Amino acid sequence: MRKQGKVISWKDDKGFGFIQPSTGGRQIFVHIKAFRGRSRRPKIGAEVSYVESSDAQGRAKAEKAQLPGQGLSPGPASKAFIATSSFLLLVAAIVALGLLPQPVFWWYLGMSVLTFAFYAMDKAAARKGGQRTPESTLHMLALVGGWPGALYAQQLLRHKSSKESFRVVFWFTLVLNIAGFGYFVSDYGTWLVEMFQNLVR
Repeated sequence: MRKQGKVISWKDDKGFGFIQPSTGGRQIFVHIKAFRGRSRRPKIGAEVSYVESSDAQGRAKAEKAQLPGQGLSPGPASKAFIATSSFLLLVAAIVALGLLPQPVFWWYLGMSVLTFAFYAMDKAAARKGGQRTPESTLHMLALVGGWPGALYAQQLLRHKSSKESFRVVFWFTLVLNIAGFGYFVSDYGTWLVEMFQNLVR
């Protein structure tokens, strides 16, 4: 049975907080993974519905939590996936039309997978206190074609998605890469296409 409550505490950096049931009683622990869709991040004072459960130690926790209106629109991770998939499909279409050599698509796809892996490793290192991946490395990977993987990783893993200084540089690298891609496809970039084809032969 679904219950109603209000978020009375929330640590966004750690992704958890507590719900005060509308009927009173003990507070209920809730983790970000319990929220459906995750189209919005919970905030203190937000109304929420949930299913009460318990962890291995018998402590109360919320599952299948939902904020008002949540689930009616795709969440950040879904939007990022749609955006990155659309770009990769666009690259594939341009390659299919013969406007770019086939390795260009595989380069973007390969760099995206590699960049996603770097974000995942850096997220794990941040949690465990291990050696971090330099931000300059993440930005360089995005600049040379890995930005689709970076964008998806930021939203899916909730990593580097709220640090303003990092986000500014990331979007700058994304714009530079897309601008470079546009030049590559245009008539002005014919010499670059020929150079790229000679390198991959």
